[in-house]
Amino acid sequence: MSEALQILSVGAGTLLAIVIFAVIVFWFIEDVTQKKHAVLRNYPVIGRLRYFFEKQGEYFRQYFFAGDRDEMPFNRATRSWVYRVAKKEDGSGLIGFGSTYDIKAPGAILFVNSAFPVQEWEHKATPPLTIGDGYCAHPFTARSMVNISGMSFGAISKPAVQALARGAAEAGCWIDTGEGGLAPHHLEGGPDVIMQIGTAKYGIRDADGAFSPERAKELGKVVKAFEIKLSQGAKPGKGGVLPGGKVTEIAAIRGIPAGQDSISPNRHRDAANVGELLDQVHLIRSLTGRPVGIKTAIGGWKFLNDMAENILTRGLEYAPDFLVIDGGEVGSGAAPQALFDHMSLSIEEGLPRAADMLYESGLKDRIRLVASGKLVTSARAAWALCVGADFVNTARGFMFSLGCIQALRCHTNTCPTGITTHNPRLQRGLVVDEKYKRVANYALGMNHDIEMIAHSCGVEHPRLLRREHCRIVQNNGHSTSLKTLYPYPSGKEPTKAETFAERATMTMTFQSPLIPARKPAGASHD
Repeated sequence: MSEALQILSVGAGTLLAIVIFAVIVFWFIEDVTQKKHAVLRNYPVIGRLRYFFEKQGEYFRQYFFAGDRDEMPFNRATRSWVYRVAKKEDGSGLIGFGSTYDIKAPGAILFVNSAFPVQEWEHKATPPLTIGDGYCAHPFTARSMVNISGMSFGAISKPAVQALARGAAEAGCWIDTGEGGLAPHHLEGGPDVIMQIGTAKYGIRDADGAFSPERAKELGKVVKAFEIKLSQGAKPGKGGVLPGGKVTEIAAIRGIPAGQDSISPNRHRDAANVGELLDQVHLIRSLTGRPVGIKTAIGGWKFLNDMAENILTRGLEYAPDFLVIDGGEVGSGAAPQALFDHMSLSIEEGLPRAADMLYESGLKDRIRLVASGKLVTSARAAWALCVGADFVNTARGFMFSLGCIQALRCHTNTCPTGITTHNPRLQRGLVVDEKYKRVANYALGMNHDIEMIAHSCGVEHPRLLRREHCRIVQNNGHSTSLKTLYPYPSGKEPTKAETFAERATMTMTFQSPLIPARKPAGASHD
């Protein structure tokens, strides 16, 4: 028996060696005969290691070589903060022995602490803001400062949408459908849903691909608002791109063939200028009774100025009810690298321009301003509120709360955490009953920390934050007030937020026992 096992083991080893040798010979012949790669042609078999290590390098750098603040698009310190807040670990963001954040690095955000911060008994609840009040039949009152940015069902998986929807309902924030249309999963838990209308009109079009008024009326019964997407920061000037491998059950929702690439036009065919765009805003609002907004990346002043002039000429009923400014640094899905890297302004430059347009034209109270662009931490969100934003949208922040590890595979259908894949085996790792709690924790934690920053600045709630409460570090290592970098338009500065200490000074008479009381003029000097 032992001799038979020995013969079999020798035979198996010999067979394995033959297989390995055959594979090496096959690779050698393939490499020396192929014409695409010079390295493989000159160094057959061994040259394959170069491509292997190049592919694995990004993962080695992430876990072994890159520092906590070195990585892009999000460094490890930022991701870890989101993970802790989402899991409610370590006091939701507490650290010890100092921070690795470089407060002298150009662009660093610093807030102006008050000598007399607001105490707990002085706190006021952050007031909700109503969108479309007085201009539509069903205005939308938004409760949360931080909300879920547009991510289409298809770009992200079914369990991801379900977890986001249920988490949004739990936290009281809205969820944006993305341009892929409204899926039943967006309605799970009963969240506030904003229906995004992309250039392909997915989910709101007729059989010919044109805008469907009847479908708009149906959607108006279940969503809180509509958002016309002109462009997004990841790929301004180019429509959405969804590989055919992800076009499975979403095909019926979008009204397109299954298995084929879903490519949207680079602009709306029925909106070739500002006037036609505002006509669409007015039309959809009239059909549905819901607020209608516009989402766009910013490349300069012209579009914003043209829109303001057109609104003031035609009347406030033609104004969008909200304006979402997408920074050029965003991108939760796939896009050409040339557009990712070089197209549109960052949120740091685009948001102040948009806010100034609203202040200067007197439209700030009419149009709610929403900021989007790598605003995944409470400090970045508070900066946006200081600039003039009313709300903050984030996509990748909520992806991190779901467990995203920044594997950079969103476009390959092989996401290891099940967020951006339609592979059932990989989706299995995303347990909705667990992840929706983390989505809610992240939204609530962000709002809590923004309020904490506001109280440290001496104001009772974050909607009182102004540009003078924030400073930006310059190239010389010294900080400059945001109000100096981006002064409010002349005569259009918002009402100054009085701190609790300032109000106390105005309303309280205090006399030091060391200083004699000053007598009124004309009084006796006895």
